[in-house]
Amino acid sequence: MDKAKKEYISIPELAGLLGISRIAVFKKVKKGDIKASKIGRNYAVPYAYVESILGKTLGPQDKREIDAAVKKTVKEYGVTLKLLGKE
Repeated sequence: MDKAKKEYISIPELAGLLGISRIAVFKKVKKGDIKASKIGRNYAVPYAYVESILGKTLGPQDKREIDAAVKKTVKEYGVTLKLLGKE
């Protein structure tokens, strides 16, 4: 099946993409670090979520955290950043 049309990815497939063992992925699912649905006896991860795991997309929470960090940095180091920009 074409990945563009694929709705879910299995734990072993995700392990291959991440370069870790399927047991490590399963532990992350059990811990709640990776969101997965139980389908029958197996777990499957929504393909859209896989892109965020791999860093290809940013979720709304990620974007808010980045914006907050940028604002804090500019507030604390704005003068220094301007001086560095002139060099």
